[in-house]
This record gives sequence, structure tokens and C-alpha cells, in this order.
Amino acid sequence: MAAFINPPDYRNDTVLPLPMEVKAAAWAVDAACSGNPGPMEYRCIDLATGAQVFHYGPVHGTNNIGEFLAIVHALALMDKQGIKDKVIYSDSVNAMLWVQKKHCKTKLERNEQTAELYNIIARAETWLRGHQITIPILKWETSKWGEIPADFGRK
Repeated sequence: MAAFINPPDYRNDTVLPLPMEVKAAAWAVDAACSGNPGPMEYRCIDLATGAQVFHYGPVHGTNNIGEFLAIVHALALMDKQGIKDKVIYSDSVNAMLWVQKKHCKTKLERNEQTAELYNIIARAETWLRGHQITIPILKWETSKWGEIPADFGRK
């Protein structure tokens, strides 16, 4: 895991080889889905330590749903732990918009296989409506910085 590598010479705030413009006081989230829909999972990585903060899945879903839930999961965990001095990075514009609108605008078919996931989506939307978001959610610039550190590396 990344937490065991030596920090880059140009940074003293992270063990990861992050560009200078990327904040180390941050969590990065990402999702992976084999097929669309298909087995979906998401996770969060602390950019200062390289440690995995959380992982969820796999469940039957879509990549966009995973990206959305990863952001909400990070926001809720930061809120629960009283973390106010970090930012969240996501490489998903769709998920960031869905969080801003407090609604997961998925077209995933509702059926027995997706019932559990739809319950989790409903919980996430309810959480968003009940909380003021003060943590900045920033776009990870993949074209400039490479893959987001929470990437599953399956492309």
C-alpha cells in the first residue's frame, strides 16, 4: 500500500507523489464497475497518508452511482468525525453535480437485484438534504495529474 513509500522530495505533507497544486489535507474518492451496470465498488484514500479510509462493495450498480455514494460517504464520515479542515477530490463531474443537487439521477433499473443499493441511495439523499455541505468537493484533474489515488487501476 502507498503508505509505505518514501515521501517525494518536493512534498513534506504526503507520502504520495502528488503534484504541488493538489492539497494533501484531502480525501480522494473513486468507484469501479465491471460492466455498466455490473459489480460496483468504491473507496476513499487519505492523500496525506496513502491509507484507505473506507471501501464499499461490490454490489450490483453503476460507476456513476458509486462515484456519488463515495462522495456522500466521505462527507458523512467527515461530519461524524468532526473533520472540517480537509477537502474531497473526485474525478466525476456527474457525481459532483448529483451531490450539489442532493439527488442521484440514475437510470439504473429498480428490481430485486438493485433494491439494497436503492435503499443506500435513498439514505445518501436524505443525509444530503439534512446537512449543509461545508467541505469543498474539488475536481481531480486526471489529464494534468494522472489517475486519482483512489483509482482501482482496472482500465
